[in-house]
Amino acid sequence: MPEQPQDLPLAGIRVADFSRVLAGPLATMLLADLGADVIKIERPGSGDDTRSWGPPFVGEDAAYFLSLNRNKRSVALDLQTPEGAAAARRIALASDVVIENFRPGLMARFGLDHASLAAERPDLVYCSLVAFGEEGEAASRPGYDIIVQALSGLMSFTGQPGGEPTKVGVALLDVICGLYAASGILAALVERRTTGRGRRIVVSLYEASLAAMVNQAANYLLGGIVPGPLGNQHPNIVPYQLFQAADRPFILAAGNDRLFERTCEVLGMPELARDERFATNEARVRNREELIGALSEAFRRRPAAEWLSALERAGVPCAPVLRMDEVFATPEGSRMVQEVRDPARGLLRLVADPIRVDGSLVPVRLPPPRLGEHTEEVLREIPGDSATASTP
Repeated sequence: MPEQPQDLPLAGIRVADFSRVLAGPLATMLLADLGADVIKIERPGSGDDTRSWGPPFVGEDAAYFLSLNRNKRSVALDLQTPEGAAAARRIALASDVVIENFRPGLMARFGLDHASLAAERPDLVYCSLVAFGEEGEAASRPGYDIIVQALSGLMSFTGQPGGEPTKVGVALLDVICGLYAASGILAALVERRTTGRGRRIVVSLYEASLAAMVNQAANYLLGGIVPGPLGNQHPNIVPYQLFQAADRPFILAAGNDRLFERTCEVLGMPELARDERFATNEARVRNREELIGALSEAFRRRPAAEWLSALERAGVPCAPVLRMDEVFATPEGSRMVQEVRDPARGLLRLVADPIRVDGSLVPVRLPPPRLGEHTEEVLREIPGDSATASTP
């Protein structure tokens, strides 16, 4: 195992990462950022699918891949060959955690399933990411974020009223699935310290997505309300949405009655807060259209900067709607950019892990690996015959 900073929480933990695309690699990047030695097992020749998901590219790899694979080492193995599968098994058995997102049954074909590995390593933490579960007709269906955005209900209430269902602008459900996977792995590692026993963690993209529907799911299950698209409005809080000023849009988040009163004072319309139709949040939700019409007309009269300044002085949460170039020009956004020097790709600017350990962002120790960059290095470290690997 390469030298690791001993002050990171997961230093000394090795992860065999058989996952690809987004959810799994995001989970293992989080573990790697926190100090784990993550060994990314990839196909020779093509590697992780996201290496080709561009433009833009930096060198041979897409920015998509670079966003999810820092602090990892890449080993290229052909699992379809006995030599490649044997080398992968050696790595898995020498690891504390195995994570995979192959279709059900495929890992067993390579001798890399939980039952086979746990028979030799009962303390192994094994995480499988699946699309719709491991049983039933849906088990064999592929799991793509946009498919699950449709099937989870998310698209049905995203978009403008009367418009077509709309997906979220990033693969957010994959991100959520990856975070659930990392949480399950970390919980199992904590338990293992006491019991010495591993666990098998299974996270379904579909089930994680339903859990992510939070208040919208509860609105239906507890209130019988089938949510529909509200554009940038909130189903349970009013006013909590986008408004158009004279020059550009901005967000207002008046999340309680007092904040609504302050908003009305800023607008020079204090009588709205005393109107029984709008005096409480429940009343405002019921009379949403009339209130939003009055507020929208008022906000169009002045530039966004004037409204934002006045609202901030009044303590009302608000914000301009920023583009990505504007985001990283702010002090808050620029602090989340970390630079790492890659001998092959030059200087890379990556978004940092948001977890601060003892007040500091965790460092980028390794740039995202080139395909198979660490194959020989890793196989020399792992006990067994280093000649059994099939390198690119």
